[in-house]
Amino acid sequence: MAKAVIGNLLSVYSPTQPHKANYCTFKHPTALFRRIFMANFRASSTAFVEAQPTDPIVVEKKVSQRRNLLACPICYESLTWIGDPDFSVTLDSIPGSILQCNTCKKTYVGKETYLDLTTASGAKNYSESMPASTELFRFQLISFLYERGWRQSFSVWGGFPGPEKEFELVKGFLNPVMGGNIVDASCGSGLFSRLFAKSGLFSSVVALDYSENMLQQCSDFIKQEENFPKENFILVRADISRLPFVSSSVDAVHAGAALHCWPSPSAAVAEISRVLRPGGVFVATTYILDGPFAVVPFLSTLRQNIRRISGSYVFLSERELEDLCKGCGLVGFSCIRNGPFIMISAAKPT
Repeated sequence: MAKAVIGNLLSVYSPTQPHKANYCTFKHPTALFRRIFMANFRASSTAFVEAQPTDPIVVEKKVSQRRNLLACPICYESLTWIGDPDFSVTLDSIPGSILQCNTCKKTYVGKETYLDLTTASGAKNYSESMPASTELFRFQLISFLYERGWRQSFSVWGGFPGPEKEFELVKGFLNPVMGGNIVDASCGSGLFSRLFAKSGLFSSVVALDYSENMLQQCSDFIKQEENFPKENFILVRADISRLPFVSSSVDAVHAGAALHCWPSPSAAVAEISRVLRPGGVFVATTYILDGPFAVVPFLSTLRQNIRRISGSYVFLSERELEDLCKGCGLVGFSCIRNGPFIMISAAKPT
């Protein structure tokens, strides 16, 4: 029965032909680090190329300009590589690499597999703790299990179509920014980050997560793959509410099954809006909560208070998700729904 529902969902979906019963209309939808740190950015465009999510996508070459991408998460100023100015950091050369902020002079050092660009990076006696919904994914066991049964269960009880089909739907929404850079926010073990890199549809891919163990697990999966495009891929540890990117420097941000885990969705989406270039696209999947909790003021307030005390997950309604995007400066909200599953998309105004 679940397969039939998902099959019908994917067979009728079209960005240009909305299905009123289940969908919202999608109106609009660095060598690295010379590719990522000195990333290529395409000129902004308001043109929308209409395409089915499953259609082959041709990536056109764009006129670009070179601009810093990575920034200090404290003052948001561009980071400078310490040492050879021509040095290009790849996934294999991250260990020991050093970046410095020209404004606050703080340095950030590359770990074994990732760049630590959190505000507490380098602190000896202080460590940042997060709500339980975030801290859970920092456990090694959870990162090990994520792609070994955990993520697959989302299709059974959460209505998620599955990574491959979700990826096809995501590509449909990201079509206007193909060829640019993409940040896979709260990437977990890098399931979609790896798909983005291997697709060749993006100039560079940043896999970003707060969990050290999730990033390590992503690195382990990459080591098992042959001919993985490491020169276009980087792992970054960062806080979703303090993204280490220059304002208006990112073409696309993807967040798969993550929004409900963020301590403050509004702070996160506001940061995503800040780093997106004009015309840049935000796509996310999450669980949806409709019904009385969404429309009855008393129940909605009760849910928020319980979450505030417990630090539990945030499940929003479709209207709340749209309002969240609009309140953070994003436009053209669009969604696809299947039971508790929802994929949303919105864009930075041009």
